[in-house]
Amino acid sequence: MLKRVSRRFFLGGALGGLAGLSWAEAPEVSLRPRARPAPAAPKRLATPEELIAESRLTGVVSFSVVDVKTGAVLEAHDGFTGQPPASVTKAVTALYALDVLGPDYRFETRLLAGGGVKDGVVQGDLVLAGGGDPMLDTDQLAGMAAKLKAAGVREVKGKFRVWGGALPFERVIDPSQPEEVGYNPSVSGLNLNHNRVHFEWKRAGGDYTVTMDARSGKYRPDVRVARMQVAARSAPVYTYADMGDHDAWTVAKGALGGGGARWLPVRKPEAYAAEVFATFARSHGIKLEAAPPPGAAPKGDVLVTHRSEPLDEVLRGMLKYSNNLTAELCGMTASAKRLGRPVAMKESAEEMSRWAQTYLTMPGAKLVDHSGLGETSRLRAAALAQALAKVHKDGLLKPILKEFPLHAANGQVNAAHPVKVVAKTGTLYFVSSLAGYVTAPDGRELAFAIFTADPELRAGFDKGSESRPEGAATWNARSKNLQQTLLERWGRVYGS
Repeated sequence: MLKRVSRRFFLGGALGGLAGLSWAEAPEVSLRPRARPAPAAPKRLATPEELIAESRLTGVVSFSVVDVKTGAVLEAHDGFTGQPPASVTKAVTALYALDVLGPDYRFETRLLAGGGVKDGVVQGDLVLAGGGDPMLDTDQLAGMAAKLKAAGVREVKGKFRVWGGALPFERVIDPSQPEEVGYNPSVSGLNLNHNRVHFEWKRAGGDYTVTMDARSGKYRPDVRVARMQVAARSAPVYTYADMGDHDAWTVAKGALGGGGARWLPVRKPEAYAAEVFATFARSHGIKLEAAPPPGAAPKGDVLVTHRSEPLDEVLRGMLKYSNNLTAELCGMTASAKRLGRPVAMKESAEEMSRWAQTYLTMPGAKLVDHSGLGETSRLRAAALAQALAKVHKDGLLKPILKEFPLHAANGQVNAAHPVKVVAKTGTLYFVSSLAGYVTAPDGRELAFAIFTADPELRAGFDKGSESRPEGAATWNARSKNLQQTLLERWGRVYGS
């Protein structure tokens, strides 16, 4: 539409243009108006369908983007198809835990004295009782042992027991994963160092020295609950056997090279924590005699309590580092409170799915765990985007999501990119997902979910091997590129 220009405006503009000229000389440039070149036609943005085609990504692409204020769906593609969400599941787990437990909830790990304490002597058993804390580490156990000494305890007349019954034991999160991967540990009500043990090897002549320790920031005590032997072979790289009182690992000598280290999963989390705590207690002169766990929740005088950071900070770390054990423990703790009793991981995931279907209005939500490691979980992009828009006003999830930087044309991170994104990523082989919030250049906020997966390619490789299947890196790169082009499109189209 043309705008009417007033005579006053015209004169003011004309005089302003002459103000810089010297009246003593004739102007060097003619004042006759010249025809202005026609403005360049705006570049046409590719449609979502064209972007999908240009990505050359095989499989199924689902996405939905929603205005957080109105809930209006701005764009969608195959948004009602259930897709494996991978670690995007953790965003749902975070919402579940925040709703049921509250952002200020803290996990507690306690030392209890059966029979009380008299003259510095615990009259009955000393029990290390877990409360599902996903962040408990060796330094904190050392601190608990020091506080026990500071409380005046010098001896325990009874036995030393550990209790992890606040949550049911799970040997693994996902049984289809390789045995040796640290992101698939056991789950218990008592967990230490994300239930991982540090394995390190060094070449010494023709042989190797190996260590297994429970290291954290300050301490690195050796442990016997997980043991390693070097075997004269080239493959398989690792084997595992449950020896009752310890995890028995072997590693192929031909795969070790000059030296190195990695984290291995712990399959006996309660015994792991018990051994490490006993080491620190002994350093304070308190000798502990280990005994089997109590058959029920322990009772007694609470001597020491370690409390975790508030739940929202625990979840911030979970979303940033995508820790699977943290997700399972937070989800299972929420279900225990919601149902009034601890339940196994699968039943807890089913309860979380029901919660998502009702509270978040997410039809089709079917989750088999709280971390996204299991490939049979399914979420719909349309439902998740609407749920994220719904909870946006609560202000709980967005602040703890990780920044997702967009890239310049050269592939480098562009910190000055006008489109800002906070989101949770999810990756399995031939599965890539992303969900969160976009802030457009004009400040408009959008909620989105993008799911991509190729079920045929995913079915065609050995999931029990750590080897990356052929074509997985290329497929993943194409999915990531598509995610960025969609985000840039939404920022330009709906927030310019």
